[in-house]
Amino acid sequence: MKNLDTIILEFLENNPLSSSKDIYDGISSTKGYATIKRSLNNLIEQNYISKEGKGKGTKYLLSTSYSIIRKIDIEEYFTQDIDDRKIQSSFNFKLISEILPKVELFSQSELEKLQLLQKQFQNNINLLSSSQYENELERLAIDLSWKSSQIEGNTYSLLETERLLKEKLTADGKTKEEAVMLLNHKEAIDFIIMHPDYLNPIKVNRIEDIHSILVKELGIKRNIRNHRVGISGTNYKPLDNEHQLREALNLMCDLVNVKQNVFEKALLLLVLLSYLQAFDDGNKRTARIVSNACLIHHKHCPISFRTVDSIEYKKAMLLFYEQNNISAFKTLFMEQFEFAVNTYF
Repeated sequence: MKNLDTIILEFLENNPLSSSKDIYDGISSTKGYATIKRSLNNLIEQNYISKEGKGKGTKYLLSTSYSIIRKIDIEEYFTQDIDDRKIQSSFNFKLISEILPKVELFSQSELEKLQLLQKQFQNNINLLSSSQYENELERLAIDLSWKSSQIEGNTYSLLETERLLKEKLTADGKTKEEAVMLLNHKEAIDFIIMHPDYLNPIKVNRIEDIHSILVKELGIKRNIRNHRVGISGTNYKPLDNEHQLREALNLMCDLVNVKQNVFEKALLLLVLLSYLQAFDDGNKRTARIVSNACLIHHKHCPISFRTVDSIEYKKAMLLFYEQNNISAFKTLFMEQFEFAVNTYF
């Protein structure tokens, strides 16, 4: 059975610029008028709807943000086969240049939660000595190197990763490429910790530098690709023109640089660098490091993604590819920020 919020949203989708009385009369609900008004205020707080006018002249409509942030049941979404899903199959040129500049990705309550966690992080690190803080960063860097590699299919365990990164001892039965991937991750993280201002402001050539560290000695071409790529699990097709890719990357940098909220900056870098698929390989790895560079520069808690389920991460990313919807990935981001604050510092 649909809840009241869903019923109102569906009504506004077909009847934009409706008054609260129009909505009350139009949805055939057993709920009272006061309940409808509370639901409308709740939807405004979530950035799902906006209003125009004042007093009795107030009209409601779906917000610009709605299609981007509305909650989608990800498990239900992926019950549909790949060829049965109705998707945005090609790169959405308006997304970065026209839509996202007007979107608020987090509701007020979500921002308050993140800001409280950030305050907790700041209070915690104020109690640490410089060596204790460095030890915690080292622990997070190892976890991030492991999980970011695991998401890409690396089979090293966390303990094997720790031994490799601390003692340079490779694990039996693993490939050289797996060890190199992990070592590259650690080098990239160490670089952004040592140079916290390197990616501020965000620039394409600096992103390329991070990518170059991550793919070193892995037989992956550096710099922006100039040919078509496919993504497993989806019919979404990224751009295949080098000039368009560079233009889109520059637009992404402009977007992130003008955003004032650090959490929006970090989340946008995570999803958009993956969405663009600007490199032959290593796009999501680059996105995770660059996003963390943004957090570190702004003295926010970095994220290790340690408890992320790799399949759920990929599903959340595919949802953004296909629907330009960030809801599942935003939840993942918030959960991992909270985990990092409570686990490392």
